[in-house]
Amino acid sequence: MSNAYFQFKQFTIWHHRCAMKVGTDGVLAGALAPIGSINSILDVGTGSGLIALMLAQRCPKAQITAIEIDDNAAAQAEENFAASPWSERIQLIHGDFNDYVSDTKFDLIVSNPPYFTDALRNPDPQRSVARHNETLNYYQLFYHARQLLKLGGNCCLIIPAEAESFVNENACQNHFFPREVIRIYTKMGKPCRRIFITYWMGNNHDLSYPYVHKDESLCLMNSDGSYSAEYRQLTEDFYIKL
Repeated sequence: MSNAYFQFKQFTIWHHRCAMKVGTDGVLAGALAPIGSINSILDVGTGSGLIALMLAQRCPKAQITAIEIDDNAAAQAEENFAASPWSERIQLIHGDFNDYVSDTKFDLIVSNPPYFTDALRNPDPQRSVARHNETLNYYQLFYHARQLLKLGGNCCLIIPAEAESFVNENACQNHFFPREVIRIYTKMGKPCRRIFITYWMGNNHDLSYPYVHKDESLCLMNSDGSYSAEYRQLTEDFYIKL
């Protein structure tokens, strides 16, 4: 049985009531999202609140909104936010992103979205909602992100590698284009399993993929099973130890 919580250097994530526990995908999204000079962040499908809290730590001046549809996960995320050093800068919205409207336009939208569309459904309804994209598919995510993102802002997703073309197609249909791509390998020599993509929002007349300015790779582990120096460096401000 997994632990009820995960302790980071500056905050604690309780996740025993969440379908999806703290995992590498969420940590990567929180650590890789380009922050620059941003003042407003939207975390779509926050789950336990991991990505929102990592970004609150990385962005001392940013106001962060985190939205979650699941009752238990939303309640737990709100508790995690309240217990963190950044409680005054994080707002939890309990609801469906498809219905979310805001007067605020965000500098950054980030998500570790539902996936495994064609996989067998999990008998646990809560976990099924977290792992499958019937409630929020990629097209809907980009469509609503376009309404909420500032001009010049970024939308970042971590996705399964095999979904890259499909996700880019849905992005393009909503005039989002890949700007930076980071291909994530568990070990070198193994297939790429995840991709972290930063999209920029184009105009309504541009339906082609512009040049991807950066296409890089990140290897998580060395051949002996120890964590790589690049992954340690990426997460050193968060993990107590690796």
